[in-house]
Amino acid sequence: MVNLAIDGKRMLDRLSKLGDLGRDADGQLTRLAGTDADKLGRDCLVQWCRAAGLDVQIDRVGNIIAIWQTDENSGMAPIMLGSHIDTVIGAGKLDGCYGVIAGLEVIETLKQAGVSTGRPLAVCAFTNEEGVRFAPDMMGSLVYAGGLAVDDALDSVGIDGPTLMSELERIGYLGAREPGFLRPFAYLELHIEQGPILEAEGIAIGAVSDVQGICWKRLTICGQANHAGTTPMSLRRDPGIGAARIISYLHERASAIDSGFVVTVGSVRFEPDAINVIPSSAVLTVDLRSPDEDVLKREDGALEIFAREMAAESHLGVELLTLVRTTPVAFDEGLVDLVERTAKARGLSCRRIVSGAGHDAQTMAVIAPSAMIFVPSIGGISHNALEFTPDDSLVAGANVLLDSVLNLDHSACRDQPG
Repeated sequence: MVNLAIDGKRMLDRLSKLGDLGRDADGQLTRLAGTDADKLGRDCLVQWCRAAGLDVQIDRVGNIIAIWQTDENSGMAPIMLGSHIDTVIGAGKLDGCYGVIAGLEVIETLKQAGVSTGRPLAVCAFTNEEGVRFAPDMMGSLVYAGGLAVDDALDSVGIDGPTLMSELERIGYLGAREPGFLRPFAYLELHIEQGPILEAEGIAIGAVSDVQGICWKRLTICGQANHAGTTPMSLRRDPGIGAARIISYLHERASAIDSGFVVTVGSVRFEPDAINVIPSSAVLTVDLRSPDEDVLKREDGALEIFAREMAAESHLGVELLTLVRTTPVAFDEGLVDLVERTAKARGLSCRRIVSGAGHDAQTMAVIAPSAMIFVPSIGGISHNALEFTPDDSLVAGANVLLDSVLNLDHSACRDQPG
């Protein structure tokens, strides 16, 4: 294998520049899918890709695919790299963007070094991975992999009213290519961990073996609004108490299970939301996650049973609605092993790790062998302006991605990744 290293300064400068696009007057970074800020980020990325001599293609849901191929490898399935450049509200500059910029850097490094790859390489920026403005999340890669119809994605209505189709057209990224037009030989995604494990254990690289399954639910508990001072406790139908019982149940249940199962109640809303009125309703969201599909199914069912029994005992009504459901994904064993071996060959400590967050790689795993590479997140902080990974860790991760691509491309068995 050729002894190469990425241009760390170029990659870090690009991450910094991209991270400045979409900031408001207070310095907060928010680049939601289909917004003017998203256009700024897309335009910048496309300019870099074209300057690097890549063939930039835009598909019908706005996915950006930049391809490097030669006469010798034209027509072969590519090794695909990537992630996303849309952000949450008040984001850091690394989530998603690191994987895209590092993917571009890997290709540019190989091109400039005169390295001929056996397969084409492509870097992708998938549309609306975060799912903040349009539902569902991981939308672009889900459409690309055939898990969501193009028209359903384009008809998705944003939280501020317009459809994805109208916004992509407005910003100039409603492309003509059919999603999935370029089926990858393999997909690799470099990402910050977004959790505390690697930093806590002093590990440089995470070889991601699995992605947790996710179940999002909305529970609406209905009771009777009434006067806070004149209604005896024994005669109340208080949905706030019902919500509290569910939250307590979920915490105790998850704390007792030693299987990687985690649960979060991220939002609780009362009506009429007045200090001196017993609520008429309580609406709460529940986020259930596990790397084990059987555990996820069991705990989803247990929550429904508990909620209905609690409501009946308390003379309350309850409705449960599933908002999002993804199954756990095990990444390609050969690729995970390749990442491990590649990191160690660089002299970097490495461990296998399960991702607690969703990523485009889990949807791409349906159509191609896929894997992920993690670098540490300081304090485990992400989806936050305080998100931070040291420059040397970012460069190390990109070099592992570079070597992984070369190892994969030069593998003796071209038909079996790793």
